[in-house]
Amino acid sequence: MLCVPKIQSVMATPSAPLLLLFLSLISLSSLPSTLSASGSIAINYGRVANDLPSPPQVVQLLKAQGLTKVKLYDTDSTVLSALSGSGISVTVALPNEQLSSAAAGQSYTDSWVQSNIFAYYPKTLIEAIAVGNEVFVDPKNTTPFLVPAMKNVYSSLVKYNVSSIKISSPIALSALQTSYPSSSGSFKLELVEPVIKPMLNFLKQTGSYVMVNAYPFFAYTANTDTISLDYALFRDDKGVTDPNNGLVYKSLFEAQLDAVFAAMNTLGFNDVKVVVSETGWPSKGDENEVGASQQNAASYNGNLVRRVVTSGGTPLRPDEPLNVYLFALFNENQKTGPTSERNYGLFYPSEQKVYDVPLTLEALASAPTASQSNTSRVVTKPHSTSSSGDFFPSTAGQTWCVASGDVGEEKLKAALDYACGEGAADCRPIQPGATCYNPNTLVAHASYAFNSYYQKNARRSGSCYFGGAAYVVSQLPKYGSCDYPTGY
Repeated sequence: MLCVPKIQSVMATPSAPLLLLFLSLISLSSLPSTLSASGSIAINYGRVANDLPSPPQVVQLLKAQGLTKVKLYDTDSTVLSALSGSGISVTVALPNEQLSSAAAGQSYTDSWVQSNIFAYYPKTLIEAIAVGNEVFVDPKNTTPFLVPAMKNVYSSLVKYNVSSIKISSPIALSALQTSYPSSSGSFKLELVEPVIKPMLNFLKQTGSYVMVNAYPFFAYTANTDTISLDYALFRDDKGVTDPNNGLVYKSLFEAQLDAVFAAMNTLGFNDVKVVVSETGWPSKGDENEVGASQQNAASYNGNLVRRVVTSGGTPLRPDEPLNVYLFALFNENQKTGPTSERNYGLFYPSEQKVYDVPLTLEALASAPTASQSNTSRVVTKPHSTSSSGDFFPSTAGQTWCVASGDVGEEKLKAALDYACGEGAADCRPIQPGATCYNPNTLVAHASYAFNSYYQKNARRSGSCYFGGAAYVVSQLPKYGSCDYPTGY
């Protein structure tokens, strides 16, 4: 943090150049963040999909968004080669399936680092290796292999004179026995001696950090009777007070992190740092996934970014900046499980934004305020009592309905036929030669028709569904030069 020395009253009046310098220091010190106080935003690049852009295209997308760190779930050669010389730092992964082999002996990890790390490093800026992922909940019971595997990977790096690459392993919050209140945070007893303590010891000895996957969405959707949506989305100005130490939490995210810190402190590891290796909010979900929506996802990620890049640490560790990897870069259409699993992305595979939130301090500073825009761009809401603000659709409350390209051509055609027929949508602008005929694609035409139906029905709940072929957005859709109606 920039500090300005106190001017004693006996000092002579400073010269003009010195006065200007002094005033500039005061100005800088009033900025919302400083190098020592603010954290960093990075992103997870998952690839469980068959429709993603090529790795070189992804690298350009990352650069365009100002993202300088990315986390992978493997060591894919095409991705690591594309990142070579990009200036983007990379965290790679040794998958759970390889833990037993990595734990069995250093000869395996010697070969692994030669093939998967040194084949690309240092031209590709590999800064960390995630050994396994959420191993404690792995149904194949790979927990006993974790720490030996981490040690062998580290020893292999040192053997080849590379010790700057950090070794860690992402843990889920399910590793906690207690998480509320945050000050009572503790790890599950059955994990403490066999794996938690040895892992924390290793991280401390090697100067590494704990990776934590933290998802307020899961806690909220399972406890909507006790957790408010505002608290989950960084919008609770009053906050929740920890009854044990009086610390006030303005967000569930911070409370979750401090539960981890408290659990570490109890074991004597209050000097080991934490990186949030995953966090996010789905833009779409099943009926029982309460809170999964585009608007809530924009609020969560937008407010999280603001919190990370303009503020310090958590209430329990206020001087430790937050370093966060958002989940995820893209919607991944081949992920199994509930609908939400395929809808955590900030971008569609087309590279179009699912919703618009700034990802850097510079982008945040240039984002329009609600008073500057009457479109549905996700903007910064003026907020007199909260430094976090909020990311939300414009004050006009405008929303639109667009087609989902994930449902298949047949279902989309049937929904389009209904909208233009029985649904009485105004489909004249998408006829050949009309203003919105181009681009001549099924998704573009269906989006126009669905939105017409939605607006004619006063944007009522359920009027943008079409059997799952449509969803509501808070950004004005843009296809070519076509103007989408907002109300009739």
